[in-house]
This record gives sequence, C-alpha cells and structure tokens, in this order.
Amino acid sequence: MTYVPDAPTLLAFLAAWFVIGITPGPDMTLQIARVMSSGRAAGLACGFGAITGLAVHTLLVALGISALVVAAPLAFLALKICGAVYLFWLAIQAIRHGSTFDLRPAKPARERSLLSHFSQGVAVNLLNPKIVLFFMTFLPQFVRAGDPYITGKLLFLGGLFTVLSIPLMISIVLGAHQLTNWLRARPSVTRAIDWLFAGVFSLFAVRILLAQSR
Repeated sequence: MTYVPDAPTLLAFLAAWFVIGITPGPDMTLQIARVMSSGRAAGLACGFGAITGLAVHTLLVALGISALVVAAPLAFLALKICGAVYLFWLAIQAIRHGSTFDLRPAKPARERSLLSHFSQGVAVNLLNPKIVLFFMTFLPQFVRAGDPYITGKLLFLGGLFTVLSIPLMISIVLGAHQLTNWLRARPSVTRAIDWLFAGVFSLFAVRILLAQSR
C-alpha cells in the first residue's frame, strides 16, 4: 500500500510507540487521578478526550508538514534535525528528572459530567506544549523529505499511534488502582521506564543525525 511505510520503518515506529505508551506523563496522571477520585467512567472519559487530542495533533502535523515539504524541503530537513536534538533533550530530561507520573493519592473531586471529564482530557492533551512539540518532531522521523506520499504516511502513522493507544489507555484506566499500588511499591520500575525512554529516543536521534550527514 502506498501510504504504509516499509517493514523496518514500521517496526521502529511500533517500538517507539510502545515505549511512549508505557511512559507515565500528564495524560496518564490525569486519567488515573480521575479514576481514583471520580470512578472508572470518569477516567475513561478523560482517556478518550486525550485520544481525541492525539487525532487532532495527527491531522495538524500531517497537513502542516506536508505543506512545508512542498514549500521548503530544506526547512523540513531542518525540522528533522531539530527533532533529533529535541529527542536527545527528552532523553536527558528523563534521566535527570525521572517520570512525571504523580503517585500521590488523588484529592476528592466535585461531581462533574462525563462530557466535562472528556473535555478536560482533550484540553490537557491539546494545550500541553510538550505534546505539540513532540508530535511535530516525532512523526517526521519516519518519512523522507522527498516522499510524494508524505501526507498519507503521516496520517497513517499518526492514526496508527492513536488507534493503538486506545486499548492501552483502557487497560491503564481499568487497572488504575492496581497500577498505582504496584508502582508505588516499586519505584525502580518507573526509573527503569525512564531509562528505556531515554535509550530509545537517543537511538532515534542518532539515527536521524547520521542519515542527514550522509
């Protein structure tokens, strides 16, 4: 299929998605906090809000980067190199500061509708500048600047990222109580995830920099 990347690229993308998916961050923290304070339905509502945010990011990145490739291929190359530098920065931050996952007990929340929880999930995802920057620099690492099907490939990869995130999010929300208790008793696990995240994204950064230097 025209818009499906080759097997090595797809496998690398899936490996990166898995590491991102299990790395605790603001979305996961919000979802688990809602489960602890308002129940699983609220957590799922927040989760699907975040998934919606990922779909929006995918569309904006695909259309924006595609336009950039057509208008200025050198600018796209610069974006990829900046992306590699950003991935290095993320790796360093993960090692220096550790996970952003907050395991403190959630405070009781006032009664809110599921739509309100969903909207908050969307807002936290869309308004997080780190996620915006991450999507802008992550997806381009898996396409070539001269690829005539770049829009379709970016949409495919972003869509795959979003779809795969749904069962993972549901599993995390449904197992929120057990997950928080288990991680609270094993801080070394979250630290190991930080190192895994740092290692994978350092490799991607090196890969893209070496590719551009040849």
